[in-house]
Amino acid sequence: MGLADLDDAHQKFSGSTLEEIVSQLEEDIVLGELLPRERLVEDALLARFDTKRHVIRQALMELDRMGLIERVPNRGAQVRAYSALEVEQLYELRELLETQAALQIRFPVDPAALAELEAIQAGHDRSVRDVDYAGIFRSNLAFHKLLFSLCANPFLAEAIDSASQRAHSIRFAALKDAQARETARNEHHAMIDALKQGDGALLARLCRAHLPTSKTFYLKTR
Repeated sequence: MGLADLDDAHQKFSGSTLEEIVSQLEEDIVLGELLPRERLVEDALLARFDTKRHVIRQALMELDRMGLIERVPNRGAQVRAYSALEVEQLYELRELLETQAALQIRFPVDPAALAELEAIQAGHDRSVRDVDYAGIFRSNLAFHKLLFSLCANPFLAEAIDSASQRAHSIRFAALKDAQARETARNEHHAMIDALKQGDGALLARLCRAHLPTSKTFYLKTR
């Protein structure tokens, strides 16, 4: 589906801010509303978000910086599509970063942070139960952002966020699979249990095992 069909395909917004546009397009990419190699046409985005052209261009620049779209000569902006090799390389990087972060978490974990993580996961549980794709995406992001913020290296946590953003266009296939959603939910609870036990090695193994699902589903769709 192309952006020329926005009237039927997507919710329209009135006077959207830059942050709102970036957030909505990010969500569209993750949820598979905008697919890899699908064009993002400025005029269609202007109509959808009821804003100025320079705001749309700023939004596209930010999505490009996040690694969600790419500029193609004679075609313009389109959703980033990854080759099989690029997917493997990106997930290799994510595994290295996330397992290292898990090993650097200092125990015992602050009880307030642990309580916040459990509250975020309760929201994720509800979204999985209700098949609320946007809620699953947002609560999953919040869960992992807080989890890896517990490591001793804020630069490492920032690098994890960046690599995770680049994987957004890879997530959509697994997100739409019921078993994959339930597996991810259960793995989150296992990570919380590992934090409570103060077992960094177990947490690192769980983080490593948590990553391949979205990669595998994406590669099957290519």
